[in-house]
Amino acid sequence: MVTKIRQFFDKKNKSRFRSELEGLIVVIFAAFIIRTVIFGLYQVPTGSMETTLLVGEGFVADKLTYWFRAPKRNEIIAFNDPKYQYSENKFTNLWERYVWGPSNWTKRVIGIPGDHVKGVIENGKPVIYVNNQKIDEPYLNKYPLITLRKSLPTMEDILTGRYYIDQRSYDPNVSYHDQPFYRIDEKLLVKTGDCQLMLLHPGTPLDIDKFDVYLGPDQYWVMGDNRLGSLDSRAWGPLKGHQIHGKIIFRLFSVDSPGSIILDFIKHPIDFWTRIRWSRWLQFVS
Repeated sequence: MVTKIRQFFDKKNKSRFRSELEGLIVVIFAAFIIRTVIFGLYQVPTGSMETTLLVGEGFVADKLTYWFRAPKRNEIIAFNDPKYQYSENKFTNLWERYVWGPSNWTKRVIGIPGDHVKGVIENGKPVIYVNNQKIDEPYLNKYPLITLRKSLPTMEDILTGRYYIDQRSYDPNVSYHDQPFYRIDEKLLVKTGDCQLMLLHPGTPLDIDKFDVYLGPDQYWVMGDNRLGSLDSRAWGPLKGHQIHGKIIFRLFSVDSPGSIILDFIKHPIDFWTRIRWSRWLQFVS
């Protein structure tokens, strides 16, 4: 009798476990389909799209649209690292493309397949022509970039002269404490020999601003809105269309934090709230 009762509960527990496991598999599969085909969630790691997108902001990308049409000019897209070397193994390649592989990049589409895209310097400033028409770019970063150390220099840094630096958009008309984009610690400022701030001003021409490209059938010319701080098609050439996987459409949150906001909150539960950019939450972007 005891054996029969034990067998009954064993079967019941196995049935419940199997049911819960099947439910978990269905949820994981559904989440994978939604993430791969319909929507994607991204957090901005670099300042290449400032000030349209800031480091620490989270966005929703529409993946469904590009299953039915190609990306258009001026759209902000998410795509795989164009320099990533995919595996030649078919299964590993699929895993890298759809599960875990290259990092996600975000830029703006400047040229589409068939376009003639040309970058020149006019009156000391870089401009772009698409199909022989100079384009207007109101989205470009209008603020200078200020140079900051990522942390206070160690003795080794001082002896070797090597510093890890960042460049961030900076409003010179506002105090360091009240900056609209990033908090700026005066102790981390990098200055020139005569103690002047190291600033890069918008419109400064760079060598890579000169290019002349005819795009092929599956090629896109993409660039960051922060032209002085963006690694884009000017450096590595046209982007293949199959690497594009989403259109950035909506800003979920904005926090002055380069890493995971959850971990940041756990580490700094009080200071975390002072770095939230409330005015940039829940907005459509273009």
